[in-house]
Amino acid sequence: MEVRRADEEAAVEAALSVRRSVFVDEQGVPAHRELDGQDDAATHFVACDGDRAVGAARLRQYDPARAKVERVAVLPSERGRGLGRELMAAVETHAADEGYGELLLHAQVPVVAFYEGLGYEVTSEPFDEAGIPHREMRKPL
Repeated sequence: MEVRRADEEAAVEAALSVRRSVFVDEQGVPAHRELDGQDDAATHFVACDGDRAVGAARLRQYDPARAKVERVAVLPSERGRGLGRELMAAVETHAADEGYGELLLHAQVPVVAFYEGLGYEVTSEPFDEAGIPHREMRKPL
């Protein structure tokens, strides 16, 4: 497995394909909500097993001191292999290298414990996003 920043158009398209599979096809998020027009302003990450994209994430500036982790996704057949942790490590390293002091994210409620295990802290009550309960979480870098 390899996790890398998606610098080429083909790698970004591969990351988008994973996101469509997970969020639109699996979870029923409307395509217009998933493809929200923010991808051009984001740094993308892709996890690959050989030539096959199996995971994705994106990072966007939230304000000058903070960035927001978004669209973290791993294909169902690849879950439980540590790819989510590897994706998050790549995102966090890049964010720290870019000088951000804090990351925030909106975690789906069922995966809050995963992010807590990575050092994120819940900072909100549950709220609805695309019909799915979420919690805001933050982590200092």
